[in-house]
Amino acid sequence: MTAPGGDKRPLTTVLAANTVSITGNSLTLIGVPWFALDTTGSPGKAGLVAFCATLPVLVSAIAGGPVIDRLGRRRVSIVSDLVCALALAAVPLLHRAGVLEFWMLCALMALTGLCHAPGQMARHVLVPDLAERAGTSLPRAASLYDAGARGARMAGAATAGLLVAFMGADTVLLLDAATFGLSALLVGVGLRGVRAAEPVRGGPRLSPARYRADLREGYAFLFRARLLLGITVMVMVTNGLNQSWSAVLLPVHAQEKLGGPAAQGLVVSVFGGCALVGALLYGSVGERFGRRAVFAAGFLVGGAPLYVVAALTDTTAPLLVTAAAAGFGVGVLNPILTTVLYEQVPDGLRSRVMGASTAGVLLTTPLGGLAEGLLVERAGLTATLLWTGGLYLLATLAPLVFPAWRGMDEAPDAEAGAETGTEAPGSGGVSRSEPSTPGPAPKP
Repeated sequence: MTAPGGDKRPLTTVLAANTVSITGNSLTLIGVPWFALDTTGSPGKAGLVAFCATLPVLVSAIAGGPVIDRLGRRRVSIVSDLVCALALAAVPLLHRAGVLEFWMLCALMALTGLCHAPGQMARHVLVPDLAERAGTSLPRAASLYDAGARGARMAGAATAGLLVAFMGADTVLLLDAATFGLSALLVGVGLRGVRAAEPVRGGPRLSPARYRADLREGYAFLFRARLLLGITVMVMVTNGLNQSWSAVLLPVHAQEKLGGPAAQGLVVSVFGGCALVGALLYGSVGERFGRRAVFAAGFLVGGAPLYVVAALTDTTAPLLVTAAAAGFGVGVLNPILTTVLYEQVPDGLRSRVMGASTAGVLLTTPLGGLAEGLLVERAGLTATLLWTGGLYLLATLAPLVFPAWRGMDEAPDAEAGAETGTEAPGSGGVSRSEPSTPGPAPKP
């Protein structure tokens, strides 16, 4: 067995597989709304497709935490990606065969959502173990993980926008399926024999009673940790608003004002590129600054301004400038969230607590696209953008208002594990070390 600090291959594998998978997500982010708009012509139905794709993510996040370690993170990641690949490939193939009904599109996107979250969570919980094995600091590993995701969103969005414009949304979905297949292959080969990726051995069997107890333990820890609970509630609100932007507001704005999907892909790519720079910069120098101040500033810049500028302009250039500033601000968020979560949660509870946190931050996501799609049809795009931007601004003031957020700048309590009946981070435990972070940061 390779000594800790000497083997970077498993960490590199997880970073690469997650980057490929997130590239696929970016293709879906643009391809599916445009496929729905092209085939139905209705923003409301596009929002319904987004609802069907995101509600199962919430369900799997709520229920999946206790079983990931027992089934094995490598196995969960592979199976998750393969199911997503098959479901996504089925959409354009059925459409080209002339048999795709709207309910089939909703069902296939629901299957994709159900299986995607466990695979992403399985890779995410591996980061602390693999960083230690590679001899890489946790903040640096978290920044690399997020930087890969940001770069993937940038490249995937640019590719998707051009492909939708010139080759059609169904081609994008076929490429998306291929990325999930590649991610499964990377994990299958690169994590073979890595103990942290294999099923937990020697623990109690996963009976219904044991499952319920594990589930309760994860949620109980989250509700006792005021900082983690505050993060979860705040990101729960912003994730719902982010989903409305990605699934409805930006595609409709691009369709009505900006000239089509290529402009949407350009906006998302600029956002993703600047977010990548922000994540890498934080990984290099971020530890010199207070986390709470950087986090609050990043969210204030990266949230509401996009909605307001989109409401007030019908040209691409102002939105691109705003997307660049917003992306840079958002780039610092996930590394901070990931590091805080890894520090605060005992190793033996990581999958369960992060599953509970992921479920919390995704609670509003299924409703985001659905509600805003209906609101656009009734109130108009401009009014919806302004309302959403105002709500986003209120949510992002939380780190500056509530005292619990000061804990972002405090060292983790080494005795926290003793108080909760678990072990402190890094001390081992019945299950090994995963969003998810307390929620993905904003991604147009």
